[in-house]
Amino acid sequence: MLLQEEVHQRGQYDIIVAGGGVAGVAAAVSAARLGKKVLLIEKSMKLGGLATLGLVNLFVPMCNGRGKQIIFGMAEELLRVSLRYGYGDVPEQFENGAIPEKILEQYRQRKQLPPRYMAHFSPEIFALVLTEFCHDAGVELLFDSILSRAVFNPEQQGILREIVVDNKSGRESYAADMFVDATGDGDLLYCAGVPTQSRGNYHVYYGRKVTLDTCRTALETGDIGRAFTSACGGNASLYGKGHPEGMPLYNGADSADVTRYIIANQLEMLEKLKGENRKSREVVTLPGMAQFRTTRCIDGEYTLKESDAYRHFDDSVGAICDFDRRDYLFEIPFGTLVKKGFHNLLTAGRSAAGEGYAWDVLRVIPPAIISGQAAGVACVHALEEEKPIWDVDIASLQEELSQENVTIHFDDADVPEYSEDIHENND
Repeated sequence: MLLQEEVHQRGQYDIIVAGGGVAGVAAAVSAARLGKKVLLIEKSMKLGGLATLGLVNLFVPMCNGRGKQIIFGMAEELLRVSLRYGYGDVPEQFENGAIPEKILEQYRQRKQLPPRYMAHFSPEIFALVLTEFCHDAGVELLFDSILSRAVFNPEQQGILREIVVDNKSGRESYAADMFVDATGDGDLLYCAGVPTQSRGNYHVYYGRKVTLDTCRTALETGDIGRAFTSACGGNASLYGKGHPEGMPLYNGADSADVTRYIIANQLEMLEKLKGENRKSREVVTLPGMAQFRTTRCIDGEYTLKESDAYRHFDDSVGAICDFDRRDYLFEIPFGTLVKKGFHNLLTAGRSAAGEGYAWDVLRVIPPAIISGQAAGVACVHALEEEKPIWDVDIASLQEELSQENVTIHFDDADVPEYSEDIHENND
């Protein structure tokens, strides 16, 4: 005989953020700093998402590749936080967001490109610091809790009332006035019936190992970060080079495909390790989550495209750069985070609306933090304005973000002369 499901009601919040990756942390802390009661729900045992659990421990370039920093705001704050107690450094040539002109001239004379503003960091220490970061801001944290259902208000169409999670206490519900999906996989969007798009993922999987050689290098340089190297299963590139011929791409939103990915990659990694001297190396960390980049994204009011490079948006909530290519500049339209008809739910991070390569530009750590920061502030404004999230006063939102050191629009002086050719090639 089946017992009737018992759901324990656990409290009311101004804002609930689902997903404790960097976007979720940015959303939660931004809202808490503005005086709201915020709950951040995370399915694992530590914060950071792909940046920590996924071992993607790199703040990718936050500059235009010509010595000028583009991304600031909480992305800059969290970059500094990630390096406070662990290894890693930003390029010493940068001073106050730029490389001085006299140093740039030296690079030009040598016909060399300047370094980009980026940094590796300790994923484990970053996870610890993120907990402190949220705790100090007054964000309430709930770990080891998996989203299972979204419950709408039956009397108000498009108003999400509460979310239900499964954890050690059983099945619990948490209510709020506003919700942010920062799961990275659009899980809350999916549960709530928000239209989403999906894309396949390549065969790539890597953990961290130490070897006698890397330990020797770390000792010689005095840099513990040099002790680590990668232990790989699949090793496909961002663009799919190295993906096994004939192997279907992985659908990261399908449990069977996630399992196929884990089994194939762990067995492949083990085969590679079998060929090594077992006393000369040790695997110290396997990823705590599937290292998928693009699983689900919102079918938003606007979908960012690669051809949107160098285009200004009236509803921009942050200027960003291309992490892989120098000179390419973008803006994040607020429309990539919202869908009309869903009044108190938006997204941030990897599930912002992007198409093709533009989705890759949006999903990496610094832009994910910027969209998370925008989502958190937007929730506060929607509550105070008593408006649906997709109808907040954009000018007021932009002003608030600007005060928080977010660059809303990139400087047209940084647009290269060949940008018109780029549009012609991409349209």
